[in-house]
Amino acid sequence: MTLVVTVCLGVLAVAAILTLLRAVQPGMSLADRVVALDVFLTIIVTGIAVAAIRAGSAVFLDMIVVVSLLGFVATITVARFIERRGL
Repeated sequence: MTLVVTVCLGVLAVAAILTLLRAVQPGMSLADRVVALDVFLTIIVTGIAVAAIRAGSAVFLDMIVVVSLLGFVATITVARFIERRGL
């Protein structure tokens, strides 16, 4: 079980690095960057869930809810900004 969790965290780390590289790539529009950061947030939430499984504690589940809600609100806010500005 520990090996599986370690492999999952490693894969998530690689995915997070690749997503951040995609977000800072030149020539990307603001909408593309928002989508990349939303995917990065999803990877972070998944990493927290894997860490909760590794620790065997339900304390991390509150963090997952808070981070997910903050990410959702941020994505909606930026989407409304893009829509109003026409970017």
